[in-house]
Amino acid sequence: MSFFLLLLFLSLFRPSSSSSDTLSASQRIRDGDVLVSGGGQFAFGFFTPGNSGSRFLGIWYAAIPVQTVVWVANRENPLNDTSGVLSVDFQGNLVLRSGNGSSLLWSTNVSLPLVPSSSSPMVRLLDSGNLVLYENVDGNFIRWQSFDYPTNIHLPSMRFGFNKTSGLHWSFTSWRSYDDPRPGNCTYKIDTTGYPQAVIYKDGTPHFRVGSWTGSRWSGIQEMDHSYILRVNFTNDEDEISFTFRTINASFTTILELNNTGTIQPLNWVNQSRMWVPLYTGPSDPCDYYNQCGPNSNCDPDMNNMCSCLPGFEPKSPTNWYLRDTTDGCIRKKGVSICQSGEGFMKIPNLKIPDTSVAIVDLSLSLRECDQACLNNCSCMAYASAIDLGAGSGCLMWHGDLNDSKTFSGAGQDLYVRVDVALLDRQSKNKINVILSVVVVMVLILSVSFALIIKRRRAAATDNFSIANRLGQGGFGTVYKGVMSDGTEIAVKRLSELSGQGDEEFRNEANLIAKLQHRNLVKMLGFCLQDDEKILIYEYLPNRSLDTFLFDESKKLVLNWRKRFDIATGIARGLVYLHQDSRLKIIHRDLKASNILLDATMDPKIADFGMAKMCGGDQNEGKTRRVVGTYGYMSPEYAMGGLFSVKSDVYSFGVLLLEIISGKKVSSYYDEDSFTGLVGHVWKLWEEGRCMEIVDDSMELDDACSREEVLRCLQIGLLCVQELTTERPEMSSVLFMMSNDFCLPLPNQPAYITRGDGIMLGNNARIGPDIYADPASVNEVTTSTVLGR
Repeated sequence: MSFFLLLLFLSLFRPSSSSSDTLSASQRIRDGDVLVSGGGQFAFGFFTPGNSGSRFLGIWYAAIPVQTVVWVANRENPLNDTSGVLSVDFQGNLVLRSGNGSSLLWSTNVSLPLVPSSSSPMVRLLDSGNLVLYENVDGNFIRWQSFDYPTNIHLPSMRFGFNKTSGLHWSFTSWRSYDDPRPGNCTYKIDTTGYPQAVIYKDGTPHFRVGSWTGSRWSGIQEMDHSYILRVNFTNDEDEISFTFRTINASFTTILELNNTGTIQPLNWVNQSRMWVPLYTGPSDPCDYYNQCGPNSNCDPDMNNMCSCLPGFEPKSPTNWYLRDTTDGCIRKKGVSICQSGEGFMKIPNLKIPDTSVAIVDLSLSLRECDQACLNNCSCMAYASAIDLGAGSGCLMWHGDLNDSKTFSGAGQDLYVRVDVALLDRQSKNKINVILSVVVVMVLILSVSFALIIKRRRAAATDNFSIANRLGQGGFGTVYKGVMSDGTEIAVKRLSELSGQGDEEFRNEANLIAKLQHRNLVKMLGFCLQDDEKILIYEYLPNRSLDTFLFDESKKLVLNWRKRFDIATGIARGLVYLHQDSRLKIIHRDLKASNILLDATMDPKIADFGMAKMCGGDQNEGKTRRVVGTYGYMSPEYAMGGLFSVKSDVYSFGVLLLEIISGKKVSSYYDEDSFTGLVGHVWKLWEEGRCMEIVDDSMELDDACSREEVLRCLQIGLLCVQELTTERPEMSSVLFMMSNDFCLPLPNQPAYITRGDGIMLGNNARIGPDIYADPASVNEVTTSTVLGR
């Protein structure tokens, strides 16, 4: 022990560390000294946050110009001066004291025996941002690490959850404010009661239930399904319950922050704009706040009156409910008795399922077994799959009030609520009404009789939906090739039970496409509706979708410039018809290469009208809280504010036109050097006069006329993706510009630049009161699907 004391004594006269990644037992860190991780990623030392006058000891990003602190040691005991000193004490603990040594401000407080004289504890700052205290310089035994005691920032590879062996909670606590790292009133942790779920608490009560683990994401954050940056992992075994994430590319710098308002955000650092850009945000709408509508209700942010009672329930206080005070929630309807012969469950799709802290879980049961187990127990009010992958697995059952459910616009989970016989009968009648309403529309279709479709069973027409007949798969479900009894080839779109689309999209597409007739729109032949299955039947187009040619290195060889130009012109003609020549004004809202089908002669046909909007003849724009579509193709006013118009489709067409010319996919392309997406890269080349560099190498442009036409179309594409809707041309003008040779106006800078990972960089984004860009950029965005259908 005397040797160890000697080392500590000598440290008083040795220079302090300044740039190493380690701190030995013989060294101290004083204010002004900094440890820097081996790769230069992180720094550890004293800092002053914002406009505060206090000093704290913490870890921050060394190479990022915006001060981004990821961990703080003395949160509860700030220094009022620069007298702080960090050292290793006799027990091998890290200790922070004020200058005179009389006041202990912070300690690792590891309850272990005194450090033997043969040991030499060492502290190292890793490139992961983890500060580790080792037993000795060999680094064989970890006594303590900062990753076990997070503050408000979740870093890649850091655990979030609960260690069942040690009882240690890996949880996060917000700062009090931007200038004050002291513990705030918001905490983010995994609640292990019932079925584990992540919850943000504010002042000790649930604020936002992030939800249970569905197998791929937290049930309350559907945007996690569309992340191109993060790879996530969830563990629930005998040792721990934990969630970790990592970036798919080492060049990405991504953190997850809990701020002082109770908001959780994954943030990605973008060097070009020198700001943190949010990937998504929670809470993102009023329905995210815990139990917004009270017990036994459901919250739908797309409805004017967001709150509705679950099937079989009615408002507990009708007067208050009418006045939009839904605090009391709903109770079982009067006169309704359950647990009788003939009753069953009503499926409510696309939900954030209710609070699972009171759920009973059995992961060994299938969904069918779960149904039977709940039916056999009169106190069981609802059930759902625990894991929402494939057909679903595991069983969650609720035996009391159902709290905090929410309807998603995209894919969610199915909840099965117990209802009486009478309600089940009414549900069956409603299905019949849906069929009749679509039949009225289908009378307009003359290509093939409805009787013929019904005569030939849908499964038989597609050889029982054989994999060999599968044409493609996407967010709606799977599309199969089929043959009718008269030899007519058809394409059968079968709605998946796990799809985020349902009755509304089914009716929308059937109604719209039956009324629209144009050579550049896909033709519907009929539909089938039975039980929970919904099927749409189209003309069969043998060359499938444009993306199968455009982004395939061998197939794209058949797309010379003349064919690509004809395809682009055909798409433009279809949009002109939708926007102004049909009796309805239609905004497609999901125009992309996978929704452009090609017939036998490679003529294009616009498909998939499930997300389309009908407008009155004099209506030029609309607004929705349900933003659907595909990242990269969505216009900024739509993605950021829910505003849609015909100019939204013009923006999507501009992106599609740039894809056709370049042969590069907007959702997977970005320029490593400038960190921009396809649109941004084309704009950069345009400014530098090097536009021809983006042209697909597989096309041979033999004559000057073709080169001039390509440049003209590139300019038209940039005109379509301008920021202001008033600057974008109408589709009729686009078609005229493509078909006639005259001087075109010069485009302005694109609205925003998208990368394949889904990041959006707004020209008008600004640094807000926290360390990230103003959240109005992308926070409200949800997507129906990112994959081509």
